[in-house]
Amino acid sequence: MAFENSPFRYGAQQPSGYAGAGSQVQVDQGLRTFMLGVYNNMVVGLGISGLVALGLNMASVAAYQGTRPILTPFGQTLYNSPLKWVLMLAPLAFIFVFSMRMDRMSASSARTMFWAFAAVMGASMSSLLLVFTGASVIQVFFITAAAFGSLSLYGYTTQRSLSGMGSFLMMGLIGIILASLVNIFFASSALQFAISVLGVLIFAGLTAYDTQKLKEMYLYGGFDGEMAAKMSVNGALTLYLDFINMFQFLLSLIGDRR
Repeated sequence: MAFENSPFRYGAQQPSGYAGAGSQVQVDQGLRTFMLGVYNNMVVGLGISGLVALGLNMASVAAYQGTRPILTPFGQTLYNSPLKWVLMLAPLAFIFVFSMRMDRMSASSARTMFWAFAAVMGASMSSLLLVFTGASVIQVFFITAAAFGSLSLYGYTTQRSLSGMGSFLMMGLIGIILASLVNIFFASSALQFAISVLGVLIFAGLTAYDTQKLKEMYLYGGFDGEMAAKMSVNGALTLYLDFINMFQFLLSLIGDRR
């Protein structure tokens, strides 16, 4: 989504910096290195999020009464006070700051900020472990990982242009955001089920779409060195958000609640 307005599409005019100007072997090696950097950064981000979520959960739960968690004083402060809103909204604030400052950051600063964002997202998602069983969270995580890997591989290898999906997926994304806001007031389980189903489908599509777009950005963008490293971090953020959102919607659909 970070590259939604990119002019580089299949069939677009190739700029003077087109990576294909070099040998095909150099292009393939450069593309593999770029995408490996994207996935490495994303995996590190997911690892940070998971560790932070688990650490906060361990510090917040004193014991379980059946499946119901008994919170520590720290947990009470974190989840049952106005601080919970800070925890929920902090990732959104990070995204805005990241978007505004990305052009002025070095690659190393962008990577550090992405990892800080992943930590904040992990803190925000730690409450999921209070709602869903640990076994269910792990199960859905691996289901999401398998689906994400397959969809991203499809987006990378397919010769079919997925650019036409972009506008449709973004409209769907806006629709589920608005529906989620409405459902805060109505608390309809049927509407929540529909939102979760659509959310899984939309972020599944975005995974393939964004992967193809990242590939195009490298092939047609003509960037290397510092800029390639920054785009690698930006791409990791895009795919990380696709993964996290697909995971949360799947968990809402098939996760076992406490």
